[in-house]
Amino acid sequence: MLAVTSPGFLVFAALFAGAWYKSRPANRWRWMLAAGILFYLSLDWQGFVVLLASSLLVWACAFRAKGNLWFGVGLAAALAPLLLLKYYAAAAGGLQQMFGLRIWQPELLQPLGVGYFTLELVSYLVDVRRGTIPAQRSFGRVLCYASFFLSITQGPFNRYGEWMPQLEAPIAWDGRRAWRGAIRCWWGYFKKMAVADRAAVVVAAAFRDPAVLDRSQLLLAAVLYSFQLYADFSGYTDIVLGVGEILGLSLPENFRRPFLAASVKELWSRWHISLSRWLRDYVYIPLGGSRCRPARRDANLVLTFLVSGLWHGAGLTYLLWGFLQGLLQALENHLPWRRAVTKGRARWAGIAGTFAVFVFTFTIFRASSLTNALQYFRGLLFQGGWDALNNYWELGLASRQDQLVLFAGVAILIAVDLLQERGVRLLDRLAAAPRALRWAVYEAMIFSFLYMGQFLGGGGFLYARY
Repeated sequence: MLAVTSPGFLVFAALFAGAWYKSRPANRWRWMLAAGILFYLSLDWQGFVVLLASSLLVWACAFRAKGNLWFGVGLAAALAPLLLLKYYAAAAGGLQQMFGLRIWQPELLQPLGVGYFTLELVSYLVDVRRGTIPAQRSFGRVLCYASFFLSITQGPFNRYGEWMPQLEAPIAWDGRRAWRGAIRCWWGYFKKMAVADRAAVVVAAAFRDPAVLDRSQLLLAAVLYSFQLYADFSGYTDIVLGVGEILGLSLPENFRRPFLAASVKELWSRWHISLSRWLRDYVYIPLGGSRCRPARRDANLVLTFLVSGLWHGAGLTYLLWGFLQGLLQALENHLPWRRAVTKGRARWAGIAGTFAVFVFTFTIFRASSLTNALQYFRGLLFQGGWDALNNYWELGLASRQDQLVLFAGVAILIAVDLLQERGVRLLDRLAAAPRALRWAVYEAMIFSFLYMGQFLGGGGFLYARY
């Protein structure tokens, strides 16, 4: 198993880096292809068959993508795994439950990273049709792009024209760059194991049965879910970009301190940036973008975020979440003070309001169903009590120390984001520090990771399911 949280992945990445720098630049894309195939096969060999077939059809159709027929066939080939394997069974089950319709519901496989490689294949096909890039003669190159092992499961989304040329660039080993990449990997693993996995215990307990907890416990769990999701998803991105930096590859940033956004629009320029960019270029702008009447612009926003909700899953919670994200942005565009709240001291009010919107909408996103979401909000409104900081065992935590370590991890995450937002370059300062101080920091980092990390019972990354 080569899951990113396993020791095997670290060995795999180290061996690959050695082979990468020993090989000639012209052959590196083949090494990347081999790594992608090996990585995917180790986790989901059945899903690899789906990836292979979809990539082959898109590659073949791209040569005739100027014609509507072949473009449509290629688009169907790219999206079929997502629409059929991810959504069909869920939609059929929902229709049967709601209306009593007896619809065939096979046990379909869920290919690893289906939400990512399908959209990347769509972007390749559309870019060929638009003339942004030429159709590639080599199927291996297209498969290499679609199966890139660092981003196949959770992104970030890459563009063929931006990513593939890097594989043949004459990149030489740089110890300083590798050091920065390794530190970023450490920060990603810290986020995942010290914050996300520990917060997951509280979140799971709260959403499992909201009726047994008071409003303070439910509010704490909702806030912690926001930090769990952020630490989990951005932690994976830090690991991916850290390994990419070691290899000398420039991958898209996916997060830019989203909880310091002062508006919903700004939030989506900081959260899952590569998906927001994909939605902008391949959904929002083709719908008409913002160069139209205000009513049409608002409709385009709502439709774009409905697509985002559908991409995340077929459940009604995802659709409602997507609708609310689009609606809130559309409403925000009509507020007379929308710009004033992003400047000066008023910005703190904007940050607080945007974070509240995030917590509210992502509580719906996390709920297992609309009924579960309603139970949760009912508890927030009507279940009195203030046991959040006292009865830690009701939230699944083993001890008071467990609780304090969780809060400390969240505090560290917030502190680092605040420093970076103020322009403090932490890695540059660490690199310029005297050797004794620098090694003292390294020892503190290792100790904090070992002491605060949740190494038993931690699950996989949340966005791997999407």
